[in-house]
Amino acid sequence: MDITPLLRAYANIRLAALARLDPAEVQARTLLALVRRARHTRFGRDHGFERIRSVAEYQAMVPLRRHAEFWRDYWQAPFPRLEDVTWPGTIPLLAQTSGTASGSSKSVPVSAAMLAANRRAALDVLVHHLARRPRSRVLAGPTFMLGGSTALETLAPGIRRGDLSAIAACTVPAWARPWSFPPPELALDTDWERKIARLAKAVPAGRVRAVAGTPGWLLAFLERLGGSFAAMFPRLEMVVHGGVGFAPYRARFGALMAGGGAETAEVYPASEGFVALADGGDGEGLRMQIDNGLFFELVPAAEVGSPAPTRHWLATAQPGIDYALVLTTCAGLWSYVLGDTVRLTGLKPPRLLVSGRLGIMLNAVGEHLSGQQLDDAVAAAGGQVSDYAVGVRFAETGVPRHVFVVEFPGPIPVDFSTRLDAALAAGSLDYRERRAGSVALAAPELVPVPPGFFAAWMKRRGRLGGQNKVPRIADGAMLEELLATAPTPPPPPAGAGSPPR
Repeated sequence: MDITPLLRAYANIRLAALARLDPAEVQARTLLALVRRARHTRFGRDHGFERIRSVAEYQAMVPLRRHAEFWRDYWQAPFPRLEDVTWPGTIPLLAQTSGTASGSSKSVPVSAAMLAANRRAALDVLVHHLARRPRSRVLAGPTFMLGGSTALETLAPGIRRGDLSAIAACTVPAWARPWSFPPPELALDTDWERKIARLAKAVPAGRVRAVAGTPGWLLAFLERLGGSFAAMFPRLEMVVHGGVGFAPYRARFGALMAGGGAETAEVYPASEGFVALADGGDGEGLRMQIDNGLFFELVPAAEVGSPAPTRHWLATAQPGIDYALVLTTCAGLWSYVLGDTVRLTGLKPPRLLVSGRLGIMLNAVGEHLSGQQLDDAVAAAGGQVSDYAVGVRFAETGVPRHVFVVEFPGPIPVDFSTRLDAALAAGSLDYRERRAGSVALAAPELVPVPPGFFAAWMKRRGRLGGQNKVPRIADGAMLEELLATAPTPPPPPAGAGSPPR
């Protein structure tokens, strides 16, 4: 049954409502509604929520906090039963964050209100798709969600924990199940490789209208089956992706989507809340979910951790500045430092691009390369990339160089290292200055690896699955581990990269 006409009617109403929103007004209203709702919680009493009447009063009463501080001061003692602690009622679900291959995961609360907000955000993804493609029939078939492989764990009666995709799979409303794939018993298979094989056999490929997942694992799924989006899903309309920067994957996705009519749509669904989604094309920025139970603060990245950081919000923030993203949510996070840095691309409506992670940079000699700069440079170097990681090694002369371990699905592009070096220099003055004469920083080294390398590496580390991410920046030990397991490649074509190790 095609229920796209019903979605289209909702989309018309929703788009009209979005066009009327004043960002500052709706964000102030959202914050005060959250404060009122939580005023009788322990956190609300500790921070004088009864007396708060404005954004400025809230910011004066509630300091910035990270997960460790919430855990120490509010969640650890009553865990896992968080009842009237930072959000009213009992928190039924805890989202286990994906982290990276080098980081430990954390548990963050997911309230019933947050589940509803996440569903509204998912509908907004479809709403903007219909705005771009009025003749869409996106709900004439199911959406295939390639999620993680962690089943929900029961911590106490009525309280379960799992990754965000597991929570989504277990809480699909009954009315939406005919338009969702896979069913929970398959979605929650904890053996990733067995799950992929089962998905390949069970997916109703001829009916699927949308697929969703992190870019690297979507590519791994297709490449394992030896297909393309167009060949596997002939009626596909959209590929929804998020979790990591898309720039390095864009060329590979373009090749795998050639011959079909599908579009890509980026989303920013953190475990802590659904932050933003695409309402335009690639690279135009993601529209912030300003009326969906989240209040956004934006702190200049350099000031995070200072005694009195400047705390902007959408009434005072400006485009083009790298801000640390801070969330207040309908699940009991209050001025929570998410860890991502973002850059606004517009204010009406507010749109952002993720520019990196706080404290995570490639910085051997002051080159200060962010994750976004690395992604952009890898994309600009040309060719198709399935995944990559980069770290620093020191040559015998003592001069450091960046080592890029890059998984290519086919031949190594000619001049990849040279173009990568040029793209990094074009995107970063610090890098360009330190590369001058190769005195402070040597030319980057390319270590090409075959298809499936990163999936096998993640499996060995116990991090195989759709909710885990290959780390972009590898510390010394991790880089050495990657290099130790990388096969020695044949000599590349002239100009393709550094000589084989």
